[in-house]
Amino acid sequence: MAANIARNLVSQLKSKEFREYLTSTHFWGPVANWGIPLAAIADLKKDPEYISGNMTTALAIYSALFMRFAWKVQPRNLLLFACHITNETTQLTQGCRLIRYKMRGSSKTPVNPS
Repeated sequence: MAANIARNLVSQLKSKEFREYLTSTHFWGPVANWGIPLAAIADLKKDPEYISGNMTTALAIYSALFMRFAWKVQPRNLLLFACHITNETTQLTQGCRLIRYKMRGSSKTPVNPS
């Protein structure tokens, strides 16, 4: 059973269609694009003081538009869709962090207990 599955996987990886996919922009575009959500994920640990509201908004809109594109293009580009849904989620999270930070005030401002 497992040997049969492995044999099928290897034969699919050796196929002409897979080689053509690996040399297409349908594959390399999303691979290169993964830098944006990976950077945003890394920024989740940073102080919200450094979040740019304008850039976060722009990237959230950009990813929403390209999620739709990745879904509508034929054949569907699920790798691009996954990249943009990850970025959309991360940008919305960053936006929420920024709003919370702005509503709370600067962390350097002493909090008045009364």
